[in-house]
Formats: sequence, C-alpha cells, structure tokens
Amino acid sequence: MEIKKNPKSNLENYSKIFMQIGLVLALFVTYAAIENKTYDKVIGDLGTVSMNADMEEETVITEKIEPIKPKTPPPPAPEKIEIVEDEKEVEETVIESTETDETEAVEVEEIVEIQEVEEVVEDVSFMIIEDVPVFPGCKGSKNELKACFSKMVQKHFSRKFDANLPNELGLSSGRKRVFIGFKIDKNGNIVDVNARAPHPKIKSEVISVMKQLPKMKPGKQRGKPVGVKYSIPFTLIVE
Repeated sequence: MEIKKNPKSNLENYSKIFMQIGLVLALFVTYAAIENKTYDKVIGDLGTVSMNADMEEETVITEKIEPIKPKTPPPPAPEKIEIVEDEKEVEETVIESTETDETEAVEVEEIVEIQEVEEVVEDVSFMIIEDVPVFPGCKGSKNELKACFSKMVQKHFSRKFDANLPNELGLSSGRKRVFIGFKIDKNGNIVDVNARAPHPKIKSEVISVMKQLPKMKPGKQRGKPVGVKYSIPFTLIVE
C-alpha cells in the first residue's frame, strides 16, 4: 500500500516565497548594521585646558603709607585790633621809558672797520711756478713757454753783450763762466739783477744788459701774480 502526500504540504511549492523572505531579511540586517552608530569609549572628563592663558606673574602693588603729620595750629588772633592812620606818603615809582626822542642825540659807538689782511705770497722759483712769466712773442703750453723764455733771454744777452770786452780787459784765453740772476716782479718788470763774473767791468756790463729785458707778463701762483726768480749761466770765450 503506497502512502500519498498532500499536495498542500509539499514545501517545494513555497521555495520562491522563502527565498524572497530571506532576501528581505538579509537586506534589513545589512541596513540595520550600516545605520547602527558606535561611540568611542570615554574615560573620565579631565576638563578643558586653555593654552592661550596669560603667563604674566601677578604683580603685587605696594603703597607706601606716609604718617599723617599733625596740622600746625593757626596763630592766635590778637586780643585787640588797632587801626593805624596812613600818615606816611607812599613814594610813587616812576618807570623811565627806554624809547628815544627824535630830537634827543643818541651816542653811537664808533664802528671800526677791520681790513682783511691780504695773503702775502713770497717769490717763487722759475722751475716750480704754476704759470711761468711770458716773454713777449712766446706762445704754447707751460713747457713751451718755459723753453721759449730761456731761449729769448739767451738771445737777448748774446745780441746786447759786448763780446770784445773780455779781450780788451786782457783776460787769459779760455772759457769764462758768468752767472746771472734776476726777478720778474708782480707787474712783469725786471728787478734785482745780480751777476757773478771774472771781472768787475764784465759784471757791470752783464747787469746793464739784463736790465734792458722787455716787460713781461708776470707769473702766477694759485691764480695770483707773484714775483718769479730766474737764474741762468753764460759762457764767455776769451781768445
């Protein structure tokens, strides 16, 4: 005898429903797990510490209390007040005015004018003068003016000096040295001529010749005319 099952009690007929219910439950558990909030475990509350608090030390203000001095009692009032009549005349003080009247003569101290002392520049040597004296007709630079000056002085001496004088004086034959010195003053004139020669007459002749030099443009030192000293040797040939 075969036992037959009731078709309603067959669970295979409900497999789809069970599967759908399982999916719904799985989704619900997943959603609940996601939405569940967890919190960290807190151990006590130690309070809040402010790191921006001022680190200044507390300043103790001390005030010096001075002892209170006793007040000086007022002077005692006079027992009797006497009224004294003002018999003395008060002298009035007269303040004199310091303003002067137009008609009044005013004494004025004499003003002494101080004259400026002009700087005195001593005579300068021809070799170191800043601006050399200029012989008439000379042109060019400072070095050219120096060379031209010496050349023109020698030319003047050779032309004016009496070459026969040494022979007339009976000097021994040979070369004779003559040293000449003079100064060109601030106005360009030839002054202080001196000479050293082998004979007094030759010395006189040399001085006379050098005094005949023409007037020149004076030399200058620091832009001011000064006296310029010049010296030159000459050689005389005695036959």
